[in-house]
Order: sequence, then C-alpha cells, then structure tokens
Amino acid sequence: MTAELVRGQNHPLPGTRLEVRVSAAQPVVAAATLSDDRRKVRGTSWVAHPGAPTLPGLEVSRQAAADHRLAIDLDALPDDAHQVNVLLALPAGGAGPAGFGAVAAPFVAVTGLDGAEIASYTLTDLSVESAVVALELYRRQGAWKVRAVGQGYAGGLAEMLTDQGLPQAQDLAATIDEAVAQGLARSIAPPPPRSADETRVRAAAQGRDTGRQPAAPQGDPAVAHPVPPAPAQPGPPPAPGDGTPAQTGDGGPVNYTHPRRQTSAPPPPPPAAPPAAPGQPAQPVAGDATGWSLEERLYNQVWGMFEDLARTTAAYRSAVDFADSRMEQELDKVLSDPRSRIGGAGDAARETARAKHGDLVDRARDALDRDLGQLAAEADVVEPALPPAFADWSSPVWHAYRAPMEIPMAVRLGGLQLPERPDLRIPMLVRLPLERGLWIDSGRSGTDSLADADTLRRLALDSAVAHAARLLAVYPPGEFTVHVIDPAGTGAAALAPLVTSGALDEPPASGAAGTAAVLTKLTQRVDLLQMAVRGGVTSSLPPDLDTGEHLLVVNDFPHGFDDRAVTQLRYLADEGPAVGVHLMMVADREDAREYGPLLDPLWRALLRLTPVPEDHLADPWVGHAWTYEPPLPPSGSEVLHHVLAGVGRARRTGSR
Repeated sequence: MTAELVRGQNHPLPGTRLEVRVSAAQPVVAAATLSDDRRKVRGTSWVAHPGAPTLPGLEVSRQAAADHRLAIDLDALPDDAHQVNVLLALPAGGAGPAGFGAVAAPFVAVTGLDGAEIASYTLTDLSVESAVVALELYRRQGAWKVRAVGQGYAGGLAEMLTDQGLPQAQDLAATIDEAVAQGLARSIAPPPPRSADETRVRAAAQGRDTGRQPAAPQGDPAVAHPVPPAPAQPGPPPAPGDGTPAQTGDGGPVNYTHPRRQTSAPPPPPPAAPPAAPGQPAQPVAGDATGWSLEERLYNQVWGMFEDLARTTAAYRSAVDFADSRMEQELDKVLSDPRSRIGGAGDAARETARAKHGDLVDRARDALDRDLGQLAAEADVVEPALPPAFADWSSPVWHAYRAPMEIPMAVRLGGLQLPERPDLRIPMLVRLPLERGLWIDSGRSGTDSLADADTLRRLALDSAVAHAARLLAVYPPGEFTVHVIDPAGTGAAALAPLVTSGALDEPPASGAAGTAAVLTKLTQRVDLLQMAVRGGVTSSLPPDLDTGEHLLVVNDFPHGFDDRAVTQLRYLADEGPAVGVHLMMVADREDAREYGPLLDPLWRALLRLTPVPEDHLADPWVGHAWTYEPPLPPSGSEVLHHVLAGVGRARRTGSR
C-alpha cells in the first residue's frame, strides 16, 4: 500500500534499487545530491544534474521536463554517503514562472523497479521559491528511509546548494543553468495558447483586425501544446492503441486509450470512418480529431500522433527496462547462492531467467509493433491530406500552389522520428505567428554526418532558404516579408531562388553598411510598434507602415558583425517576435563562441535546427531524443522554384 506522505513524515524503504518519479505541470529541472553523516555535500562530484547526470548509484534526467525518472541504487552509493537529496528547480532565465507558487503542485513518488509505488508526496504551500528539496532518502542504523521535505529556496539552485554546504554552489548553479538552457533550446514544444486579448493586441500592433476564432478556449492545452498535464498517478505513460488492455511484464493491465485525443472545442462533425471488420481496428481517417475547421482537426491529429508515438515508445522502453532489471535480479539471486552457482540447478535457473526476459521483451515488442502499425497506417492517410502549410515538399499539393487568402494556424518545420520506427515520420508543426526564431546550425556540433564543413554550411543555407520559402508561400501576398543579410556574399548561389523569383523586396544586404542599414531599419520598426502598443495608440501608426510579419535571415554569422550589430540582433530576438519581427540565423555555434557569454541569451532564445538528420530535439514530456529531419525538397525537384515563382507573381500583382 502506498504511503502518502506529508511534509516531515518518513517511511521505510523495502529495497535499495528504486526510482523517484516526478510529475509537474510544466518543465522542471531534477537533480540529486549526496550528503555525508553531517548532512554536507562534499563537492561537485556528489551532485547529479543535467550537465553531469550520472554518479555511482544515481542517475537523473539530462534536461528540464514535465516528467522525470531518477534511478537510485542505494547499495552502489559511496560508503560515506548517508543521504540522497532529490532537488527540483524551475529553469532560470526563461519566460516561465519565477516561483513554484505560480504552477500546479509537483508530485513525487518513490517506486520499486517494477513500478510499485512505495511512498508519494505532493509539494504544496510553495510561493516564491524557485528551487525545492523534495525528498531525502537517508540511512539510519543500517536501514534506509524516505522523508518528505518540501524545503523551498527563493534564491534558486545557488541558495539551495549553498545551504547544503557546497563551496562551489554559485559556479555549479551556473553550470546547471547552462546545461538546462541548451536543453530548452532544443525543445520542440510549440508556444502556449494565446488568449483572445493577446491575439487582438498583436493584430492591433500589426495594423490588422482578425476575426479568426482561437484554436481552442484559453487554457486548453490539448490544442496548442503537446505537453500533457501531469498524470494523477505517476508511472510509465500509457501507449496508444485500440483501447483494449494489454499486459505489462508483471501481468498488470495497461490502458492504451489515448487520454487527450479529444479537446473541449466544439468541432464540426468529423468524417465518418469506414466500418471495421470484426476483430480489427477501425480504419484511420484524416481529420478525425476535433477542431473548428479541417485545418485545425488535422493540426490536432498530427500532434495526437506525436503524443501517441511518444507514449507507446516510452511504454516499450519501460517494459524492456523492467525485463532487464528483473533478469538481473534473478541472476544475482542465483549467483548469491553458492549451491546454485554450479551444476544443473544453476544453469536451469539462469536459462529460466533469460527465457522470462525474452518473453517479456517479445510481448512488449508485439504491443509496440501493433501500435506503431496503427500509427503508420494513420500517417499514410494523414500525410496526403495535409494543406500546403503542413505538407512535405514532396506532396502533390505544392504542384497546384496558389497564394493563400488567410494565414494558417501552423507551419511545418521538418519531420520527427524515433529509432524504434525510423520510417514513421511525424510532421513537426509550429504555431503561427512564430514565437521563437530559428538557429540553423551550420557546424558539426552533435552531428555524426560525414559531410565536411563547407558542405554543412551550404546545406544549412539551403535549409534556411527552404524554411523562408515555405513561410512566404503560406502567408497571403504582402503579409510576410523576408530580409537577408549575407555580409560576405558567400550565399549568393543558395539565395538565388529567393532573389530571381521576386520573393524579396530587396536584394541580400552585404558589407558592413548593408548589414547596419537592415538592422537599423528593423530595430526602429520594433521600437515604433512597441511604443504604439504600450501607449495604446496603434491607430495612429503611419498609414504607409507595412503591417505584415517580417523575417530576417542572417547568413554566415558572426562573420562581418561588430558589437553594435550583435546587440541589435539580440534585441530583435528578444523583442521582435511580439510585434512580428523574427530571426533566422545560419551559423556555427562554435564560431559564435568568440563573442563569449554575450551571445548566450541569443542562442538560448532560438530554436536550433540542423541541415542534416540528427537526434538533437527533445520533448519536455517524456524526454525522448527525437531525430529531426530538415524539410528540404526532393533531390532534383523544381518544386521550390515553382512555389517561389508563384510567391513572386502574387507579390507583384497582389493576387493569387
């Protein structure tokens, strides 16, 4: 029976191999420290955190996430470690809440390796604290116990680590913040839903009146955010499927019904699914999610597929981990008994343990294959039905391209996949208008590609052109303007489709003077719109002011940029999106390091994408490392030129 702890209460631990599971309403940082018999942390080597996630007997998550699993083996801890402290903190420097009082109370639970819950604790009564000691696992007279602590610190990680006696607390807190920021820069979560008031303010800032209904009522995360609310009970997330129970490794039922494939938005009736044969799952239908329009239903369906793939993969991996740990326990038991180490009894016990392991893994794989097969069938139906903003460049919908009459709700920035099914690709959709700029990484950081540096730089600019072309194509004529800065003129060949099609108002700026002119014009635009919004005088904006969205593409950064230009870029990244000015950087992170910490906020503010497939994007939900595939046109295809020609023609004539 689970012990539901209150602050200060303790509970004995029946075993030494445990998991601590954390569920929160939004991404949090999970860490752990070891303390000696005087409750002091002896050094940074006794702290497990996203930048150094493993210690002997201890492993924590590598990034901020809404759900965490911390693995603890108390027998493997250093002999002089008498206590494990489980720490939670809000990510620093972001746009999220500053204190735990502004979010739903986090929930932590200590479980066995089989998932059986031993003790749980809900961290209530927090306010301005941004870091908290949630639990401590401590040793008394040779036995281990868990205590609910709930001690918060308004000064964040640095104050909490200092209180635990760590001399290098300030430096370590900065290291953790940097590791978390890099993880958040790779997050694929779309922006939170906007309220109707925010939509009206933004439209007023851009001189537009929008009568479009929001995608869902304010506060409904099912439409605009892929991160689900924290589950009432922690544990492995259920995998998707046909709604029938399946068996876990220990024989317990798992409900495979996806809990969030329906939203509260009152939709038009979805298309009717063809009747299924007896005993067979229903045939998938494009647009069977809820929403106000077919576009919104497809958007919700795509994000539902993303969540389903994440859940079913997490369930499979959890089942395999359980099978591995169970076999290891059974083999350890055999080896610990001298009577069974040799002879037929020992061999039979080992063979039985391996057979059980194989059976559990096979059953988990069968469930995974079944669910992935259903998702693949759904993807085969959904992909051809996607509108241009959501569709891959290989889709026939682009061959009949016509300039749209209204702004879509989202745009595709590539594809996402997991190693369990590399051929199953989920479209990566991001809400419009963009709330985050893009950093197209032209370096080799984190990539296993065999391409040389010059090839990577060329591919990065090709990817940036494809992104810019898609954004131009999905906006009505005159609603989206692209500016290009190419200081050394090295990107002339890759930028040619944008230039020759007439999709750009001005040719790419080069040299110090051209760079300064574009940056000055855009920063002045941001200043003007901000003053108008804050002063409530948007109706007094100049009548000839362009009211559309603007995107600045910067190639080969930071070459050719002085300190003033870098400061202007940081300003545009921070303040521009609120008034419709966005950044797309094509740069090598390593080259940008010459500016030191000056560019760290810029790097963190932008979503990092790569020009080659790479497993660098992470979701803050279950922590999968997703392989991102850039949205490049098929080799030899003229679709990009065809679409840009249509964009240029629509911009010149003002029609479709």
